[in-house]
Amino acid sequence: MKFFPSLIGQKVEGMNHELMSAICSAKFRGWGLKSLVSIIVLALLATTSQSQTASPPPVPKSDQELKVNWLYGAYVDKDVPLHSLSNHQRFQLFLRQSFTTPGVYLKTALFALADEAEDHPPQWSDGFQGYVQRVASRYGQFVTQNALAGAGNALLGYEPRYDRCRCTGFWPRTRHALVRNFITYDRTEKQMRPQIALYAAAFGGGVVAGTWQPANPSLLTKGYQGVVTQVAFGVCSNWLGEFAPDIKRVLRKNKTGNSLSK
Repeated sequence: MKFFPSLIGQKVEGMNHELMSAICSAKFRGWGLKSLVSIIVLALLATTSQSQTASPPPVPKSDQELKVNWLYGAYVDKDVPLHSLSNHQRFQLFLRQSFTTPGVYLKTALFALADEAEDHPPQWSDGFQGYVQRVASRYGQFVTQNALAGAGNALLGYEPRYDRCRCTGFWPRTRHALVRNFITYDRTEKQMRPQIALYAAAFGGGVVAGTWQPANPSLLTKGYQGVVTQVAFGVCSNWLGEFAPDIKRVLRKNKTGNSLSK
């Protein structure tokens, strides 16, 4: 409760209404970095709690099911069996996606460059200082989104990774990449479910990022922008993850052909 000092004095029967009002008002903007830390801690606690109450699923025999590519994120090769991850493995995946692989830093840098080019938010200066602020803001947003998505998927038992299509053909594989940005598997790894945690986390990450940005931006708008970003970025990253092996083969073939022609 120490993160909500303005809500402590409210009556019990008015707490839910006050909280919803605070989310869209200046009272919610005192979170700053505290909000980021608290969300990550709560997400990890939720994952731990779930692991204590649920029976552990089959553990993969190798590290092949915890791959995180620097460009398109977590994925499973088509020849690797799709097992539901344990909560320990989900936590390891969260660490890789948020801290120990270069993908999140590249994504942060690119989005911060776009913000810099658009002078968003305009209250942050141009040049290095403004870029550092934008980098910090975007990184906080993405880590928050990863934490919320990881906790939500763990609680629901949903699949957090992209699985390469076991089909053939350009259009079936493209369709799989597109659809998988909106639906995923439950813990059976067969039944399809909507990506509830993913998009709720995208909305939450945008809202939290809005709490530390200047000029009191609309938090609902920031959340909506986070969802739109996930739609576009998710489709692109899934498509790249699907066709990355084919792209690599073409590039290697061209490189070999050029070497032989010389």
